[in-house]
Amino acid sequence: MIIDIVKKYEPITSEQIADKLNITRSALRPDLAVLTMIGVLEARPRVGYFFTGKVPKNLISEAIRDIKVDKIKAVPSVITESTSVYDAIVTLFLTDVGTLFVIGEDGYLSGLVSRKDLLKIAIGNADIHKMPVGMVMTRMPNIITVTPEESAYDAAKKIVDHQVDALPVVKLVLEGNRQRFKIVGKVTKTTITKLFVEMGQI
Repeated sequence: MIIDIVKKYEPITSEQIADKLNITRSALRPDLAVLTMIGVLEARPRVGYFFTGKVPKNLISEAIRDIKVDKIKAVPSVITESTSVYDAIVTLFLTDVGTLFVIGEDGYLSGLVSRKDLLKIAIGNADIHKMPVGMVMTRMPNIITVTPEESAYDAAKKIVDHQVDALPVVKLVLEGNRQRFKIVGKVTKTTITKLFVEMGQI
């Protein structure tokens, strides 16, 4: 309502806004302070308030696009291809994660295994103590990745578009004509949720 009033009557003083809302200036002051601080309104001394043209939705979008994955990434839980399915399940529960990232003997990302993948194997007839994760994981290049330089928005969009729980944060390494990926972090649904909560507390 405050924004609509300012857009219609700008420039307008705080007294005039309060009068139109039928409230006191002191009750209005915190709202005007927030709207000015986030850039929706501009206050000019002895003139009044102006609408800047920005709306909260645009400001939130800009903020999410300005935050880089490097700032929000978490430590990934990593296992090797030779790790048994049983040990992978134990690691999953001990680290309280939903996805384990798998590296090959060369140390580069080779795949990932999810809670669902492990559950599917565990309820079958396979010997999970002997079966290596390399036999059940999703392999590169069928893995959606994100880089440290991409935005939090990019990461969130990939999670939604591809319906995955987690993305490995990777750095590209070129070996001749071959592209390899070094895992340097992870972004999950929880990571994105925490970011929105933190932004809401600002």
